[in-house]
Amino acid sequence: MRKYELFTAKEIRPAGWMLRQLQIEADGQSGNLDKMWPDVRESAWIGGTCEGWERVPYWLDGFIPLAYLLDSDDMKARAKKYVDAIIERQCEDGWICPCTEDQRFEYDIWALFLLSKTLTVYYDCTGDERIPDVLYRAMKNCYGYMKEGKIVLAKWGMRRWFEAFIALDLLNKKYGEAWIKELAVMIRDQGTKWDSLTDRWITPLNKWTQETHIVNIMMALKYEAVSHELLGEDYTGIPEKLYDHLYKYNGTPVALFTGDECLAGLSPIQGTELCAVVEEMFSCEHLFAYTGNTKWLDILEKVSFNALPATTSEDMWTHQYVQMSNQIDCTTFPGKPIFRTVGKQAHIFGLMPHFGCCTANQPQGWPKLMLASFMKAEDGIVSAVTVPGSVKTQIDGKAFEVSLATDFPFRPVFDYTVTAAEPVKTKLIIRVPSYAKHLTVNGKAARAKDGFLTIEKTWKGTETVHIEYELEAKIVRTPAGLYCAQMGCLVFSLPREYDKTMKEWVDQRGVERKFPYCDYEIAGKGEWRYGFENAPLVCEFRGIDKDVPFSEKNPAVVLKAKLSPINWELCEGYERVPAAKPSSPKAIGDAEEKVFYPYGCSRLRMTEMPFALRRK
Repeated sequence: MRKYELFTAKEIRPAGWMLRQLQIEADGQSGNLDKMWPDVRESAWIGGTCEGWERVPYWLDGFIPLAYLLDSDDMKARAKKYVDAIIERQCEDGWICPCTEDQRFEYDIWALFLLSKTLTVYYDCTGDERIPDVLYRAMKNCYGYMKEGKIVLAKWGMRRWFEAFIALDLLNKKYGEAWIKELAVMIRDQGTKWDSLTDRWITPLNKWTQETHIVNIMMALKYEAVSHELLGEDYTGIPEKLYDHLYKYNGTPVALFTGDECLAGLSPIQGTELCAVVEEMFSCEHLFAYTGNTKWLDILEKVSFNALPATTSEDMWTHQYVQMSNQIDCTTFPGKPIFRTVGKQAHIFGLMPHFGCCTANQPQGWPKLMLASFMKAEDGIVSAVTVPGSVKTQIDGKAFEVSLATDFPFRPVFDYTVTAAEPVKTKLIIRVPSYAKHLTVNGKAARAKDGFLTIEKTWKGTETVHIEYELEAKIVRTPAGLYCAQMGCLVFSLPREYDKTMKEWVDQRGVERKFPYCDYEIAGKGEWRYGFENAPLVCEFRGIDKDVPFSEKNPAVVLKAKLSPINWELCEGYERVPAAKPSSPKAIGDAEEKVFYPYGCSRLRMTEMPFALRRK
């Protein structure tokens, strides 16, 4: 049984730095793909001749909530144009994917599962009553084909079977017909049994497989949570076991897993695909909503506030396909790339380095994080992800609003304003992370219980609650056996300066790269060979840049650390990649004070380092 319910974009509104981040996204690549990228602009989903599989559903999955969170009439109209075109092309028998009738049984219906999830988002945002009927007919058509054996899950649909359950859950609640649960069972039975594959995640392979594909796995983290209720099964905690196993053998300092595209082991110089970042976020959002386990919020925040901003440019017009924690250069490899299963340009910033899936899929990251900020409990409102924003809802038929002003994750100070025109007795349940120290409420010492601070009272008029806690800056061990600087959910990196070269060109498909949606190669410069000294970290809060929350030039908070130069070789055969570890951490010079930036503010960076050793 789901513990918390998500609010929709009709109830949630962003504010502060989060509003600015969403505006940057809308003004950048994600908000403009329908104007300049053929795979969206001329997609077969709307009658064009370009890709008619996952890219338009991926894009809409993020573009729709972005449009409604920003209340942009232009963006909402553009989203509706696409949804209308898709609905208009639905066949009489319910088939909705863009292919000919004789191609149906070869078409990978992962796209149907993805579209159904996307239309559910549109329904949440708009209340458009066409959507349940569209989903009903599409899924009933799928049910008939699967029951007759004409469609059998394979390829991507087989691995991502659980994505269908978000729409199936909606249909079951609205219609409650027996075939819906029958379809759910058929999909589950034909889908990949992810908990049986964990042995394959221990040793990385230099080959591409569906079972070690990082995006499949990040989606699959939530499979038991989203499917167990409809299947009539108990929740047994499989996601928690999968995550811990993955982290042991493939973890990174920012709660990601290496995967470029497939699992790549414990190494600071292996990449993580951007699709995996946003899918891990989405899985964590749903895992917390279903289970109430704050572990998923810890993970969600670390991924969201570090990995997501780090792998896009400040203006969000370009992105990487893969990011690395020790990333000292992002230029095309002249020979074999360091990555296990992606190409020479996967780490440069551009329109679609390597594949276009991340171009289409990355828009969901920030909007869905905002939609997870507040959640509905049976007995109150949960402030789950403490980003600035508000929720307007009704409790017992009475209007009730909670707004949060905060600079978190850069500074742990929170001002909640609760507004109730009529008396409302309810709980305000505020998530307090395990790393918080010296919690105070309105200036008085307080204690959280099981990760939450609960304020239960009868609210009337406008009341404020001021909360603060302290964060400890410390050096922690990473899964790869090195160390990194961390404070709260933020990981910090030694930034590296670079020269940037813009590339405008047209590929063999005729897809144009033109400013601002061009490509950039980033050539690092300056010293990077350091090890930590055993000295305290000093925190300095500088204030959030009003134009760019995760600014490279004006980071909101920095740590000052003592480092010493060490001999750290380049990876054998490469001129611009550090070795995974230095052969010796022996200090070869005097200690120096260096300024560390948040990982998300550092495009080139050294994150994982050893302690420098000195002989007495």
